[in-house]
Amino acid sequence: MSQTGRDKIVVIGAGNVGEAIAYTLMVRAQANDIVLIDLNEERAEGASLDVGQGASFFKQIAVKHGSYEDCADADLIIVTAGVARKPGQTRLDLAKINVSIVKSITESIMQYAKNPLILVVSNPADITTATVLETSGLPSNRVIGSGTSLDTARFRYFLAQKLNVNIKDIDAYVLGEHGDSQVPIFSSATVGAVPMEDYAAQIGVELDKAKLAEDTKVGGAEIIRRKGATFYGIAMAASCIVEAIMKDEDAVLPVAHVLDESFGDWAGVPISMPCRVGREGITHTLRVPMNEAEKEAMNASVQILKDFLAKVRES
Repeated sequence: MSQTGRDKIVVIGAGNVGEAIAYTLMVRAQANDIVLIDLNEERAEGASLDVGQGASFFKQIAVKHGSYEDCADADLIIVTAGVARKPGQTRLDLAKINVSIVKSITESIMQYAKNPLILVVSNPADITTATVLETSGLPSNRVIGSGTSLDTARFRYFLAQKLNVNIKDIDAYVLGEHGDSQVPIFSSATVGAVPMEDYAAQIGVELDKAKLAEDTKVGGAEIIRRKGATFYGIAMAASCIVEAIMKDEDAVLPVAHVLDESFGDWAGVPISMPCRVGREGITHTLRVPMNEAEKEAMNASVQILKDFLAKVRES
């Protein structure tokens, strides 16, 4: 941890996502020092100059490109590095490549950092979160995956549009895998403390749950189809997690980490659950009330992640 009295965040990976995260951290003044690390040092330097020069419009935030030595006194390390999926490439092939990249990055981090707090954004986010945990040897509460934080934001976005209400008044989660088996939890969702279905009935709106779930699931793919990539949404999701950590907010957020033995059959699986997040990482994992269909969907999502993780480990 930083001993200088200045908050320091290291972002590993200066591609579209890493740069967008660094920019968002700067605009929201979430750290005094922001360091970008990338294998392509020219790219990292260019990104740090671009973001850093913009910082002059807000406050004196130092943004620079650096090396893994900068991890030694970082308050938080964000891992975004990885390759994008190519046409014809299977999800498993992509996972194996990115797991190899993330493993190497984690080994480099641990050469310099003692008991770091790591936020994992690299895709596939759940699998890479497990990889960082296994490679680092850190406690599971200190390796946090962005998980379904963005999926939850999309879910709330579509619900707010359908219900014509301020998104801040919606309390609803997408849990499980950050992927096709994600589970939107409708049964315990609320609008201003009113159960969502009751609220919809009161204002005369019929909820098409299947469509809302599908729109949420393919939200990222639809953006990629139109503009080739998505990075602003994940930057804001990461920034929200950073805010909870750096300000020690004890905020409840849908993030991923490897669950402990108290979760029974779900133990050892890196899935997203609502977690209380603060300066020391995840301090508590909450169990959300679900109906039977949602419980079955969560069990299926956990099994899919278990099977996929086993296939990745075979390589």
